[in-house]
Amino acid sequence: MNKLVGQWNSERLQRAVKMVRWGHGGVPVLLFPTAGGDAEEVERFLMMKVLGPLIDGGRIRVYSCDNVAGKAMIEQEGSPQHRQWVLNQYHQYVRYEAIPAIRMDCRDADVEVIAAGASIGAFHASAMVCRFPDVFRAAIAMSGTYDLRRFFKTDHFTQDYFVSSPLAFAHSLSGPHLDKLRTRFVLMPSGEGRAEDISESWALARALGAQRIPNRVDSWGKQTPHDWVTWREMLPKYLSEMVG
Repeated sequence: MNKLVGQWNSERLQRAVKMVRWGHGGVPVLLFPTAGGDAEEVERFLMMKVLGPLIDGGRIRVYSCDNVAGKAMIEQEGSPQHRQWVLNQYHQYVRYEAIPAIRMDCRDADVEVIAAGASIGAFHASAMVCRFPDVFRAAIAMSGTYDLRRFFKTDHFTQDYFVSSPLAFAHSLSGPHLDKLRTRFVLMPSGEGRAEDISESWALARALGAQRIPNRVDSWGKQTPHDWVTWREMLPKYLSEMVG
């Protein structure tokens, strides 16, 4: 399996960032790590192994970048307002640094990307589609945690948080942005077993549905835990359906 590792200093995040690519062709997929995971977390947890047939068959190429915002939240970096700034800047980094790098690697300046991730990675995947529907064609947001307010340990939320969270901003979308987003799709599969909370997926589904943004929640049942074993089943299935 072809693997490429890149690193640069992000002007938006003001720190070094890493992005990894697996594969040589096909639809680009940006796979976000969980919580504070780094770009190679998905490989350590064997996601690349189960995606191997899709990658080696040239149907997808997978990219992953450090979850800088998740790490800032988990480690309680700086003040709550600083962590909200990091969240917004992380999304800006993805759109204006990671996406150009992906498009250059694909040798296609207009290629559209599928966003995917689990847990807090699912939050980023859904946010990417909702914030930047000009770039992201769909999200596969597995076992999502969509209301991040509890991680900031504050009652004071800034504009950085509200522009970053689809639950907070979906109701205010309008005009060409909303028109484009209505051509996109957010898929939210979730178990209902150990450590899962499918109500978070339903809350986002209601917020998107109220704006007629296409979405679907898939329940994998009460025997399915919030764990990599679940996500390794989910992602190959849904990507195979999505890329044809």
